[in-house]
Amino acid sequence: MDVDWEEYGWERLADGVGRRRLPGWDATVGVVIGRDAVLLYDTGSTLAEGAKLRAQVEALTGGRRVTHIALSHPHFDHVLGTAAFPGAEVFGAVGLDTLLRREGAALHGDAVRQGVDAFVAAAAVEALVTPGHSVSGEWTLDLGGRQVLLANVGPGHTAHDLALCVPGSTEVVFCGDLVEESGEPQAGPDAIPSRWPDALDRLLALGGEAAVYVPGHGAVVDAAFVRRQRDELARRFSVA
Repeated sequence: MDVDWEEYGWERLADGVGRRRLPGWDATVGVVIGRDAVLLYDTGSTLAEGAKLRAQVEALTGGRRVTHIALSHPHFDHVLGTAAFPGAEVFGAVGLDTLLRREGAALHGDAVRQGVDAFVAAAAVEALVTPGHSVSGEWTLDLGGRQVLLANVGPGHTAHDLALCVPGSTEVVFCGDLVEESGEPQAGPDAIPSRWPDALDRLLALGGEAAVYVPGHGAVVDAAFVRRQRDELARRFSVA
């Protein structure tokens, strides 16, 4: 695709595949453009951020709308912009829909503690669209001339970690916060540390040695980085 990704603030990773590092928490949003459909990986931290992403993707694609959304995990900086994409089919790891409906107050509290205005956070939580499609193992989506794989590789960073694998001459793996480059991996109260190294093993098995791995926060990395982070997490949490 003959598009100047940088003009719109995006980084091109492969043909029709890109990502944007959002301000504030350096969270990554990914996009995959097929002939018939456009998939967005994560949606930002507010409705306004989601709306900006929608406008940018439409500019990148000549006015096409986002048709599919994959949510990497249930943290506010990755899911609260979802309602800005009306009509999109939303995918998440199995159980994510129930958790998001149940934990609205916790999402709001996390967002406010991290600096989101309370009214802005409340509006996003009230409008939040939960996944209509639950991924328990792997799910292949045909975007038209391009198939992508959604893989429930967790638990690890949370109990609901969903990766996105985009095959091609350059294979791209969107990791969510299972991998972080701009800081230490964050293990909050909803993390399952004993299972995290296994989740990274599954990521590496999906992508292989030559893939480009896209962390939830930070610069793009390679398989060696993911393997080192896997080993560091195993030591940190005393996992064999």
